[in-house]
Amino acid sequence: MTKQQNLDWDDFRLVKIIAEAHGLAGAAERLGVNHSTVFRRLGQMEDNLGVKLFERHRTGYVLTPAGEEMSALAEQMDENVTTFTRKLAGQAVAPTGELRVTTNDTLLVHLLTPIFARFITACPEMRLDVVLANQALNLSKRDADVAIRATDDPPETLVGRRVATIAWAIYGRVADFPAVRAPGDISLADLFDRHWVALGDNLATMKVSRFVREHVTPENVVYKVNTVLGLSEAVQAGTGIGPLPCFIADSNPDLVRLSDINPDFSAGLWLLTHPDLRQSARVRAFMDFMAAEIAKQKKWIEGAGKKIPVLAPAV
Repeated sequence: MTKQQNLDWDDFRLVKIIAEAHGLAGAAERLGVNHSTVFRRLGQMEDNLGVKLFERHRTGYVLTPAGEEMSALAEQMDENVTTFTRKLAGQAVAPTGELRVTTNDTLLVHLLTPIFARFITACPEMRLDVVLANQALNLSKRDADVAIRATDDPPETLVGRRVATIAWAIYGRVADFPAVRAPGDISLADLFDRHWVALGDNLATMKVSRFVREHVTPENVVYKVNTVLGLSEAVQAGTGIGPLPCFIADSNPDLVRLSDINPDFSAGLWLLTHPDLRQSARVRAFMDFMAAEIAKQKKWIEGAGKKIPVLAPAV
């Protein structure tokens, strides 16, 4: 009995590439994979189909009748894609529909809201559904289409780009440190005996959380809160000193930077999506727009410059 297999486009493309390369080595080089990977994929395909797709000769791989049909279909697919691409190139195809974006409260309040407003103006056929969550939502289950996250360890199941590095330092109230004009005016060792605010236990794995645990006695950690936004509010209220992202604290005239930027505290700012969604017109348009806008604020995010004013979108 002939075996059956649900083929996908990549199977047809693989047969076409092997035929054009006259063998597995050339096909592997074109695909950017190992020779053994191509060998295994072809073997699995032939086994599942129950037919040979190539005859193995000394001069290379030669298509069988079944292989010739697959290769011809792959060629037809390529031509259809090329025709479609040319058609799109001659049109102003704008992304449309709803996009669900997850991020955390800190990034939304201090960075993203005006950029989102500009995106809506630039892409008027788009709608954003923003979901606030400090934990990673399951993009595989479409809890969200795009995640904007501060992390040094993005999930391997997602793809995307690192658009900036979020710098952190120790901050306190200007009113409590009137003599401090710049980092270094007070030694870090002198700060450890003061009252501190820290992130809650749910964020205990963050590098700034470990720093506080290792250097500040539990008695001096007088306040914990489970969001960075709450942490900055506590420092501003005079509850204690603590580590904050520079792009938040440097914009607040009531706060002063008490330490140099600590590279050990930093985290990457990532735009992430599921691999199945990265070719979506909506996702591509949104991620490209966000990357460009965030790049304008990169020095500010990395603690080396001021925020560039984001003009309000035209009504």
